[in-house]
Amino acid sequence: MQDKITFQFVSEPTDVNFGGKVHGGAVMKWIDQAAYACASTWSEGYCVTVYVGGIRFFKPIHIGSLVKIQARVIFTGKSSIHIAVDVFSRKMSETKFEKTTHCVIVFVSVDEQGNPKPTNQWIPNTEREMQLQQYAKRLMELRKDIEVEMGPHLKDLF
Repeated sequence: MQDKITFQFVSEPTDVNFGGKVHGGAVMKWIDQAAYACASTWSEGYCVTVYVGGIRFFKPIHIGSLVKIQARVIFTGKSSIHIAVDVFSRKMSETKFEKTTHCVIVFVSVDEQGNPKPTNQWIPNTEREMQLQQYAKRLMELRKDIEVEMGPHLKDLF
């Protein structure tokens, strides 16, 4: 079963922000697309995004750069699939990619009625994969604290 996906493409002038670099919203869209492809391939079905956390922009991406997005499964629950996404870019005249962005996205595998359904379980095989699984578990604990903090503010919305 495939637990990783890589996209590569050239950033386009339509991706530009007011500062002349790639717009953060465009990067977020690419992240979601790559993560969705990874999650739905892993689960062998439709998935919905339930959480995007801690997106971190390290460096800007220049228009006309080669962009590489790597998405990989780092943890699965009963129906959830946690995907780590790293974005890299490089100028066409260079050979080395630089990491520009990182985040973790959680998807839930759903059936035709939109109800959660069990997903394939991911089992780490390497030391690095075990570290990534622990990273996902730590982030889950941090999200619990964040939800408690957000609770009073979410009540106003419903």
